[in-house]
Amino acid sequence: MYKYEGISARTRPIGNRRISTRIQVGDWKKSDTELYDLLGVAPSASEDDIKKAYRKKNPNDPQAAQKFQEMAAAYEILGDPESRALYDESGMAGLGPGSGGPGGMGDAADLFAQFFGGGATFFDFGAGGAGGGARRHKGQDTEVPYDVTLEDLYNGKSVKMNMEREIICSTCQGSGARGSTKPKECVYCEGKGWTFIQTQIAASRYGTTRTKCTECNGQGSKLKEKDRCKKCKGEKTVEEKTRQEIFIEKGMPDGHRIVLAGAGDQQPGIPAGDVIFKLKTTHHESFERSGSNLLTNVKITLSEALLGFSRILIKHLDGRGIRVSSPPGRIIRPGDSIKLRGEGMPTHKHPDQKGDLFIVLDIEMPDAQWLRSVNKPALERLLPSKKPDMDPMPEIVDEVPYEEGDIVDVRARSFPAASDFFDQGFASQFGEGDEDDWEDEDGDDYDDDNMGGEPECRPQ
Repeated sequence: MYKYEGISARTRPIGNRRISTRIQVGDWKKSDTELYDLLGVAPSASEDDIKKAYRKKNPNDPQAAQKFQEMAAAYEILGDPESRALYDESGMAGLGPGSGGPGGMGDAADLFAQFFGGGATFFDFGAGGAGGGARRHKGQDTEVPYDVTLEDLYNGKSVKMNMEREIICSTCQGSGARGSTKPKECVYCEGKGWTFIQTQIAASRYGTTRTKCTECNGQGSKLKEKDRCKKCKGEKTVEEKTRQEIFIEKGMPDGHRIVLAGAGDQQPGIPAGDVIFKLKTTHHESFERSGSNLLTNVKITLSEALLGFSRILIKHLDGRGIRVSSPPGRIIRPGDSIKLRGEGMPTHKHPDQKGDLFIVLDIEMPDAQWLRSVNKPALERLLPSKKPDMDPMPEIVDEVPYEEGDIVDVRARSFPAASDFFDQGFASQFGEGDEDDWEDEDGDDYDDDNMGGEPECRPQ
């Protein structure tokens, strides 16, 4: 039978499965009759004819074990009207990717693996081996976590490291054999690389699972000890020590993956996988990163808060000292913040473009020793007056003893982690305060669009 298959892209359910089929324009394809041939019935056979033909087969014949497995899978497809309709229309290609049409049961293996993988029914083609199974187009990738500092991500860095990997043996070219010696077919699996085991999956139903042959490790053939390559001992690969170099580019984000293509272990017949370094930013004592911005915390004295300052506030990630001068006459309150434009993190792939540096100013109050060393009456005359009592006074006033407490402990005990009750007093920390809040020497208005939250800052 020949059918002209036009453009179509469809998804049809088969039982509790759903298979997508994509057919190209103008393909002339011969519909498979292989499954009908296995059961010995014509494509026009009724469902009863298919059932009868399947029951007549003898699954206890040891010589016909493999044939029986193929017939069992054929019955599973042809016994379902929907899957049979797809098969009649497009052959195995219509039932899913990897079927490939009438190419023998080697191609059907992929189809049966799709339908019956995992040992749930008759077949499990998940195991590898010489007889077929899941096809591997590339070796396994290796992911390596790599710790980097903020300095590394700010300045960029080149790292050389020693690595070990498996490479194909140069003596036997990956055959594992000595000279021209050829491996012998495994007697246990008859060269297929897999065997069947039967398990009970229901009260009156048995399933057969395909598993990798343990005698030949799924290879389908074995080498005698004396015939093995002396260099790799028949393993086909040997260990190689290499020196690799990776480049940490300026501004790379946390979690960025640096891929060394083809640097993974080699295996005969398939391309080597990749080695992937995944960057993990370590904790920094002074700075925190928020996208392309940097955050830090600096302490100033009470004198600097009242009278201003002009000094080097921080040492940057590239070693530069950053000098900042406060505006004349500006009184700094605890928690005020300033923004230094262009002093944040470089942008990845565009290192000349940088984010901003935000500095939260904490006021360091004088200690008791300083207070004892000054003239208190004179100091009191200089400082603003103390606040008076309430007016009007409450009818009842109790005297309560003073003791120190920690607001962090209160929040931990009394409020959920997501509560921002105690954050309300810090609204001005990143520019939400009065209109005359100051930022840096250029006097530009603060723009908090790039902040993305209020990360806790580290003390400088």
